[in-house]
Amino acid sequence: MSERKQQRAPQLRAVQTKAAILRAAAEVFDEFGFSGASISKIMKRADVTQGGMYFHFSSKEELAYAVMVGQGDGLEFPAGEDGLQHLIDITLYLAEQLRHNPVLRAGVRLAVEQGEFGLRDDVAYQAWVLEFRQQLRFARAKGELQPDVDDHELAWVLVSSFTGAQLFSQASTGRVDLPQRIASLWRYLLPAVAADDIRDGLRLTLPPNEPTSESTPEPAADPKPESRPAPASAPKRRPRSASEKGA
Repeated sequence: MSERKQQRAPQLRAVQTKAAILRAAAEVFDEFGFSGASISKIMKRADVTQGGMYFHFSSKEELAYAVMVGQGDGLEFPAGEDGLQHLIDITLYLAEQLRHNPVLRAGVRLAVEQGEFGLRDDVAYQAWVLEFRQQLRFARAKGELQPDVDDHELAWVLVSSFTGAQLFSQASTGRVDLPQRIASLWRYLLPAVAADDIRDGLRLTLPPNEPTSESTPEPAADPKPESRPAPASAPKRRPRSASEKGA
């Protein structure tokens, strides 16, 4: 084996171990919450030694922060042209993912419970505001929004409303009805924000054959709490065509 390959082998193992720890941590936090989770439960779920755990993460708090800010990592949004319909599709996709994806669910739960590990940090929420605002900017360029709509304010309203809807849905049905709740949210919002000539053509269901809950991606490596990135990385996005980039 060449020297380069010998160097790469332990690096690859370290990356795989860290991913396994993050995935296990997300599953444990999703199941038990921050207070009910423990390093020993996470180690057992990830099948790693104490040394392997503490080589990557020094505390449960650090792990929780990594899962919280990485909640959107690895998600694959529905295909489609950027704009208002695509934003609707993204929110419906997230509603479906929250029913079955433990990585996303854990990140969302920890964002709500972060006071239990000494944080008051909106970085995860701001990441979604940026993601939604990007779609609203494309919608604006395409003439899909009412003239008086402020894209940043609307993105903030959407993230806030989605957060409240998923919490209510979790309490009442275990998020079984969350896709319908999000569709209802859009049904009442669209008359105020969508241009008159496109409103009736907007779809409040996911496109046919669009995957909903099959994928549960591995979380990516995340920074320590002290680093406090700004803001968390958004989910993977499809490449844009040259015409879309010009929007």
